[in-house]
Amino acid sequence: MRIVVSGGGTGGHIYPALATVNRLKEREPKTEVLYIGGERGLEKDIVPKAGIDFKAVDVQGFDRAITLNNFKTVYLFLTATKNARKMLKDFKPDVVVGTGGYVSGPVLYAAQLLKIPTVIHEQNSVVGVTNKFLARKAKKVGVAFPDAIKAFKPGQAELVGNPRAQEVVQSTGEFDWAGLGLNADTPTVLVFGGSQGAPKLNAAMVDAMSEYNQADYQVVFATGKKRFDDVQKALKDHAVMPAGNVAVVPYISNMPELMPKVDLVVGRAGATSIAEQTALGKPMVLIPSPYVTNDHQTKNAQSLVDAQAADMVTEDVLSGTTLYQAVNQIMTDATLRADMAKHSKQLGVPDAADEFINLIENVLQ
Repeated sequence: MRIVVSGGGTGGHIYPALATVNRLKEREPKTEVLYIGGERGLEKDIVPKAGIDFKAVDVQGFDRAITLNNFKTVYLFLTATKNARKMLKDFKPDVVVGTGGYVSGPVLYAAQLLKIPTVIHEQNSVVGVTNKFLARKAKKVGVAFPDAIKAFKPGQAELVGNPRAQEVVQSTGEFDWAGLGLNADTPTVLVFGGSQGAPKLNAAMVDAMSEYNQADYQVVFATGKKRFDDVQKALKDHAVMPAGNVAVVPYISNMPELMPKVDLVVGRAGATSIAEQTALGKPMVLIPSPYVTNDHQTKNAQSLVDAQAADMVTEDVLSGTTLYQAVNQIMTDATLRADMAKHSKQLGVPDAADEFINLIENVLQ
């Protein structure tokens, strides 16, 4: 198979694409892949490091307000479509796959103009603008949330999960609890706001540190690399330092090894994180970021709350008290935790990469 993959801007669009490519190469080693991304997105650094051929087009997103900058956006889209069309003619793919982000717009649109089959993947419960545009002529759509199916034509979309989840489920290796000064046999809460950290979540953790210090469970609190020094200073200002059951670290480099071992995950409601956690059947306390397009993290989180797999604390009510109450209720009630884990597992798709690849291959039959 010859396949072009496009998606970028954020890790939420890039990592599902990479997971799909990696699994496809495992299944079909002779597969030839070209990744077309944006000149300004994270993918221009991440994809080449993964050993995948990469080409770039220059694109940018639309401003929500009517501005002169949107005329430039239209110009860049048309130019990127022309450039992508040439790349596709040169590579001659059997199929073109988009995983979202505005860079996938001109690439898949060019493929559709050339009558090359296109397949898109939607990671969120609310469909993005680019995928809505591309879906008009896409052969198939893979979605990660059942709620997204109704946004597409009848029979066009199928629930396949998020391909990134399969990499986490299949990860091997033991986590070094001793390196954190913690015990592998003690129920554990993992708290993290992403690689950069979430300031309000960090502040809530600092405010409630004395309560966590007295808990019968243990806590791994990843502050984000850029926020670690601020958290350490705030703890000193509060005159409360973590006890032996709490580990405060900047970042967890081997998260796939840690995630299966914890009993509750506290963090943002990004599509990739949710996919990983549901594939593993983890109960969650979700603090959706209010700063993302269309507030889709809140909608992602609500779908899990409705399924009884998660609790949600929105940022407008987030405090040390509200977060601790949510965490402590789950961690001190084993029955509740087990029920949430069961419901979470029911939502997860542990073989999502295979499911999405099957959908792509079916288009070519």
